[in-house]
Amino acid sequence: MSDEKVFATYLIETPYPLEKAAAIMAGEQSTGTFVAVPGETPELKARHGAQVVSIEELDSSDTPSLPGVIPPNDIEKPVYRRAIVKISFPLINFGPSIPNLLTTVAGNLYELREFSGLRLIDLELPEAFKSRYPGPRFGLEGTRKLAGVYKRPLIGTIVKPSIGLKPESYGPLVRVLAEAGLDFIKDDELCANPPVAPLIQRVQVIMDEIERAADSTGKKIMYAFNITGDIDEMKRNHDIVLKAGGTCVMVSINSVGYPGVTSLRQHSELPIHGHRNQWGAMTRFPFLGMSFTVYQKLCRLAGVDHLHTNGLDSKFAESNESVSQSIRDCLTPMLGGYKVMPVLSSAQWAGSAAPTYSAVPSVDIIHLAGGGILAHPDGIAEGVRSMQLGWEAAVQGIDFTTFAESHPELRSAIGAFGKK
Repeated sequence: MSDEKVFATYLIETPYPLEKAAAIMAGEQSTGTFVAVPGETPELKARHGAQVVSIEELDSSDTPSLPGVIPPNDIEKPVYRRAIVKISFPLINFGPSIPNLLTTVAGNLYELREFSGLRLIDLELPEAFKSRYPGPRFGLEGTRKLAGVYKRPLIGTIVKPSIGLKPESYGPLVRVLAEAGLDFIKDDELCANPPVAPLIQRVQVIMDEIERAADSTGKKIMYAFNITGDIDEMKRNHDIVLKAGGTCVMVSINSVGYPGVTSLRQHSELPIHGHRNQWGAMTRFPFLGMSFTVYQKLCRLAGVDHLHTNGLDSKFAESNESVSQSIRDCLTPMLGGYKVMPVLSSAQWAGSAAPTYSAVPSVDIIHLAGGGILAHPDGIAEGVRSMQLGWEAAVQGIDFTTFAESHPELRSAIGAFGKK
């Protein structure tokens, strides 16, 4: 471990010389502080000091992107230079630990007054992390096996209304969706264990319907029960789902933290569906926070099997290019090959399949349509069928509009959800 390193890449903006700014980053997050101290010997710095690997200068701006920066006193009109900076950190400083890794590569850096912009955009991790964090227990292959779905996307939906339904209201909805041949249903992130619909009651009602439908159709739909809570509570909730015959649990990653996910991964016998709500606060401003490339690596290490990426043309403030890259990131092997299944959602409908498959030609996704299924004008079953047909056309390279001419479920979907 003594010679292993973590490489962190940043986008920075600073009114200081780039070499000086990068050196401040490396010093602040390893052996240095704002003044020299007696214990910082050359030997200690050589063993534990972070090193600037490279600096790639980009463009510049006359105005700072973030407040709080203090330019050099001897510069009347500062120029805010931007660059890609790569820094190496000795693994011996923190070991294969996600919490302490984050303290090092994404800690006080964001508050340094020399910077008017700082964003962590990539991480390269040594094999030691694989030994400590085995990654997803199920991943793509395990999820497909439990869902009984191969060589195509898993088509799913989200329970709507998101919150407020009583336990008995879940039964009829799940029954219709299961009988229509849907692959996957998830709780909304807002509904975990609310007094109006306690998890233990929802699990009983929902699993009764799922098992009943499986007996008649031969297919057992996968349902991701939202078990978000304190660590001990999540484990108890997981056990409730497992005992009832459920095949998936869901957690809000940023609410429970990486250690919470890691603890659940060690306990869980079911796939973990990772929801990224609160992610916008971490990434929406381009000169602050971190990229999804980094985030999904940390989520994979912690052990989620599925991870939300948004969908193309969604209701959220993310470009299609960013969503497409997020999907590719999830499907890119890391630390020995494991992947995580991307989950596409937000304003998705049958017409979303073709642009999605064109942008990322893979069927290794879970494609969720809430209103695109539940609000289909011809009914929920037709909404399910429209999503299946949308993907059938996309994979076969058939023009969506042409395909819709012979499929009324698609024609109705276009009328309800197509761009006006």
